[in-house]
Amino acid sequence: MEVLDEKTKQQIQYTDDNIITLEGLEHVRRRPGMYIGKLGDGTYADDGVYVLLKEVFDNSVDEFRMGCGSSIHVVIKDGMVSIRDYGRGIPLGKMIDAVSIMNTGGKYDSKAFKKSVGLNGVGTKAVNALSSTFIVQSFREGQVKKAIFSGGKLQEESPLEASKEQNGTFVQFIPDNSIFGQYKYREEYIETMLRNYAYLNTGLSIHYNDKKFFSKNGLLDLLNENITSESLYPIIHLKGDDIEIAFTHSDQYGEEYYSFVNGQHTSQGGTHQTAFREAVARTIKEFYAKNMEVADIRNGLIAAVAISVEEPVFESQTKIKLGSKDIGPNGPSVSKFIGDFLKKELDNYLHKHSETADILQQKILESEKERKAIAGVTKMARERAKKANLHNKKLRDCRFHLTDNKGDLKEKSCMFITEGDSASGSITKSRNVNYQAVFSLRGKPLNSYGLTKKVVYENEEFNLLQAALNIEDGLEGLRYNKVIIATDADTDGMHIRLLLLTFFLQFFPDLIKKGHVYILQTPLFRVRNKKETRYCYTEEERLLAIKELGPNPEITRFKGLGEISPDEFKHFIGEDIRLDPVTLTKADSVSSLLEFYMGKNTSERQGFIIENLVVEEDIA
Repeated sequence: MEVLDEKTKQQIQYTDDNIITLEGLEHVRRRPGMYIGKLGDGTYADDGVYVLLKEVFDNSVDEFRMGCGSSIHVVIKDGMVSIRDYGRGIPLGKMIDAVSIMNTGGKYDSKAFKKSVGLNGVGTKAVNALSSTFIVQSFREGQVKKAIFSGGKLQEESPLEASKEQNGTFVQFIPDNSIFGQYKYREEYIETMLRNYAYLNTGLSIHYNDKKFFSKNGLLDLLNENITSESLYPIIHLKGDDIEIAFTHSDQYGEEYYSFVNGQHTSQGGTHQTAFREAVARTIKEFYAKNMEVADIRNGLIAAVAISVEEPVFESQTKIKLGSKDIGPNGPSVSKFIGDFLKKELDNYLHKHSETADILQQKILESEKERKAIAGVTKMARERAKKANLHNKKLRDCRFHLTDNKGDLKEKSCMFITEGDSASGSITKSRNVNYQAVFSLRGKPLNSYGLTKKVVYENEEFNLLQAALNIEDGLEGLRYNKVIIATDADTDGMHIRLLLLTFFLQFFPDLIKKGHVYILQTPLFRVRNKKETRYCYTEEERLLAIKELGPNPEITRFKGLGEISPDEFKHFIGEDIRLDPVTLTKADSVSSLLEFYMGKNTSERQGFIIENLVVEEDIA
């Protein structure tokens, strides 16, 4: 431990003046990460601007779940968010306190909000604190009250006035640019979020700008909307008090889950998802009365599970992983609750639907057959991975991983997949060793389309890549939050991207569906004069830089990542890193996509390339 010298001690004073009391919501503004997770500018679905939207929207959904108000209206325009519900409205006398004083709210009374999403009295207050403008209006029993805040500080308060508006609450806010920078809401993230709310709250109409989200069939609708491969049998949909489950199997590898608690999407699962995985395998095994392997039962499983829990405990403020072990103070454990439900309802379903039971059994037997066929290969592949000395030969690892309990650092954890020694060398020398790892490919990967999972173990590159990510047994052990494909912006680089994406789509589709795969964007051009250097990612940016930097600037076209020096690379993989997320929707049929782009339809694909060919002009 370092001991300070006397001179330093004298310079560092610790007096009454060092004791600071932060008034109002100032501590939220100073430490926003404690309340909303990471900040971000809207590029990623878990950025703080979406958490602000969700915190306010959760309150409106809670009103619906209490039987008050069947529609919620959301408008987002030019960065301003407006949300109007038709619930009971915040009690007028305490409205200002409810949105501005920490640990103040009605959700501590479990009679009023028995199974609410937000129980800590923090959410709306954090939104208020982190907004440059925050307006709240409560309509209640023919009266309305309005207050305007800025940065969590009250600016204007109106007296009670008569109103003919329906009961409910209106909140409007603008996230503070000084905290979130030049943020931008992305339509696809908002629509996915609101659709999930609709699936989990059947009968609730959600109006977003000019769109409407509504679900009659809950999780059945959710799976039908999200499945990107054909299901082998009709979706099994089971509902009970405080629980709803829907699942099916497909020919894809691995497992895919959508889990929810009190209407909250727990994207990282938790105790309820773990309980479901164990219970569904156990129930199916008992139904067939055979000694089936759990891995064979769950291979290809696509499932959604939603439960309601009294006073849920989450593992972080952003509520993406359930930590509660019990359904409520006087209820059974989450594991027993879900297990008992499936033991009864799923067993009954399979007895009543023999055709589905036969298809399910056949799928399990096929998974067992393939597993046994590669069992020997798997054992040898694991040994090869150990002998290859993975952490020195292929992987320059980082210090902290997604599986570590390191807060913000684990969320930043990423692995760059590069090709060639020069590219991997540049990134390795430029990276932040705390959370950025580098995996180096040797040449182009194999086209894995149409091959079985046996190739994952027989092919050294795939075997070592799988081991580096630690995804052989599913995403629970995934070591990095982001898997970043970093290849050259030329035809060979694009081909390598396609080959890697084919590998992930074939054998680990959930890695993409859960938003872990990204493409690194690096500049195509460097434009500079004696005073300034500009890095340009597009032709438009290049032309603008030439115009603004004056006559005859030096223009460099980067033809490969290896041509970018480590000193320059630091600019491209630091805080301003540009990443394009790889996403999948129902319209993206995985089998059709892979067949067209990676199959043997050479002439058809050649025609497509000719029709869509773009010739790049030579840059002199």
